[in-house]
Amino acid sequence: MPLNPWRTALSAAGMALAASILSLGASPRAIAQGAQSAQAAARSGELKIGFVNTEKLLRESAPAQRALRKLEREFATRQAEVEKLAKRFRDATTAFERDQFTLSDNDRRNRQRDLDTLARELQRAQRELREDENLRRNEELAGLQERLQRAIQQIAEAERFDLILQEAVFVSGRIDITDRVLKALADR
Repeated sequence: MPLNPWRTALSAAGMALAASILSLGASPRAIAQGAQSAQAAARSGELKIGFVNTEKLLRESAPAQRALRKLEREFATRQAEVEKLAKRFRDATTAFERDQFTLSDNDRRNRQRDLDTLARELQRAQRELREDENLRRNEELAGLQERLQRAIQQIAEAERFDLILQEAVFVSGRIDITDRVLKALADR
């Protein structure tokens, strides 16, 4: 009996899609289950595929917005302190530039040393703030990605998707379920 070319193509496509999911960080078990589902769907002639724009979810979802506001509140005081230090440095630099020609050599060296110390202190404060913000942002992002994955999984199971992709070169609007995931996250 000759092989059905569509079934073969769908099966191959299912395996390729499963391999692309593996490259996105899915577990080997999830890939195997996805591949089995894709093969079963290919044999029956129906393959239900969805797409989720994770960048949009991370930008527009209610949990992402809450996490962003939380981080802004958490670092507002330190950001204000760094800005105050930067203003103090600018003011001291302006005063030094204005007065440097009227100062004695000893006073000029002392003020230049003070400016250098203040510049190092400002750079250190800015670097520490950036590092702490990045660390906290990554922590929040990890929790957010977990929530997104659970919401996507629930929709996939409820609507019986065989495969949901998170990256693609082209996506038809009829398989994009990003707005459904956004709505599900807003309800939580």
